[in-house]
Amino acid sequence: MNIAALVSGGVDSSVVVHLLKEQGYTPDIFYIRIGMEAEDGYIDCPAEEDIEITSFIAKKYGCRFEEVNLHKEYWDNVVSYTIESVRKGLTPNPDVMCNRMIKFGAFEQRCGKDYDRIATGHYATTENIDGTTFLATAKDPIKDQTDFLTQLTYPQIAKAMFPIGHLMKSEVRQIAHDAHLPSADRKDSQGICFLGKINYNDFIQRYLGEKEGKIVELETGKILGTHKGYWFHTIGQRKGLFLSGGPWFVVKKDIEENVLYVSQGYTPEAQYGKEINLLGFHYLSADIWSTPADASPIDNWSVDVKFKIRHTPDFAQGHLTRVEDPIYGTLFHLTSDTKIQGIAAGQYASIYDNDAHLMVASGMII
Repeated sequence: MNIAALVSGGVDSSVVVHLLKEQGYTPDIFYIRIGMEAEDGYIDCPAEEDIEITSFIAKKYGCRFEEVNLHKEYWDNVVSYTIESVRKGLTPNPDVMCNRMIKFGAFEQRCGKDYDRIATGHYATTENIDGTTFLATAKDPIKDQTDFLTQLTYPQIAKAMFPIGHLMKSEVRQIAHDAHLPSADRKDSQGICFLGKINYNDFIQRYLGEKEGKIVELETGKILGTHKGYWFHTIGQRKGLFLSGGPWFVVKKDIEENVLYVSQGYTPEAQYGKEINLLGFHYLSADIWSTPADASPIDNWSVDVKFKIRHTPDFAQGHLTRVEDPIYGTLFHLTSDTKIQGIAAGQYASIYDNDAHLMVASGMII
């Protein structure tokens, strides 16, 4: 079997190569170059140490190593998406887009098409049920990354390999130590890669500028202060408001009027909700519930599900129904059994079976 391994220089993807070699495979190793747009081209994400380690791994295991430049594809599909989402007042998820459009998208078109499988260091697993490959959760609930893979298509899932998905993070590090891999003690990457050392607000200001607006207390309508543009703030945000008498949390944004609404306290009621509408509902592999094509509230069609609306080890329990909206048309509606915090338009809800094992579907919160 011909395997392409995407290696970043981190401990997870390095151990992927080690495990594949143990299983008798010699993958070709690829390092994807991405980064910010600049006046004279693109600025790489910090990559020197990453490439040095990746090159070492390739030599250690006798693998072919190639760097793949996907700067333009990354800009067109991930960075631009992030800017436009923020402009619309949404909370984007660059990691979700990067996985679908770059690691399993543009790379597939450029190089992956010549391979049987594409292996990555994601904490996820796959499961074959009656000939259909489903994305499934990892052994390590803290590190599980299925919610970052929530927009993958079926062909992408069917071709993916996640060799560390059956391991705990501690086991991965132990394997790296035992194999004397230089990435054994490297810290996990944090934040949005394409920013590099650039501050997020500086990045947003570069493309969207500033526009002063009011900060208003939701419950009273009292003006508490000003901000430099709604696009610098997200639902659930606490830091960066510079208001006295807090803590204050962003609970609502008026995009037309450029107004931020905030509530006070550590657990303000306005931060929580139970109702979530999903646009662009997407079955990753198959509809395990056999949803009636004409299902509607009148039919009382409902299915119990587990779900996540952000990257967290915890699943929420809820009910999924199908509704017709006068503006958006067909939507899927999630009702949570308990109130959940920070429901943010633009984020993706990941829908799992009631055992929280198979990821079945996803949709963008509106």
